[in-house]
Amino acid sequence: MHPRPSLLRTAQLASRQTRTSPFRNTIQRRFDSHHPPAKLEGTMDNAFNRNRAAGKEHAKGSTELWRKMCYYVVIPSLILASLNAKNLWDEHWEHWEHMPPLEERVEYPYMNLRTKAYPWGNGDQTLFWNPKVNYHHKDE
Repeated sequence: MHPRPSLLRTAQLASRQTRTSPFRNTIQRRFDSHHPPAKLEGTMDNAFNRNRAAGKEHAKGSTELWRKMCYYVVIPSLILASLNAKNLWDEHWEHWEHMPPLEERVEYPYMNLRTKAYPWGNGDQTLFWNPKVNYHHKDE
């Protein structure tokens, strides 16, 4: 009926249990957690801690694998892809030089459709208009 005596009794039991050696050792070791024991022994040797140790070992191996993948696979692949893109770019513009001038090219009915003038520029050019590659034959 009175919660205080039971709370007091619980506190006394807890303090008595903290005086025991395994609990006290755990409290003292908590500040030295960055140096895990080389081999689990005593109360530390349980399924949970073995599973965590196995996870850490696996993480070390995975980290090393992805580090090597980054340096020895990804970076050379990016360099090769960049060289390929540069070669394709140069081939494209070399081919473009052999084409007739923009004014002489055929403008098909599906090109440069306009329903109303654009609100910028002269009203005929799209937002990404490039005068080197885009041309619009005006109706004469």
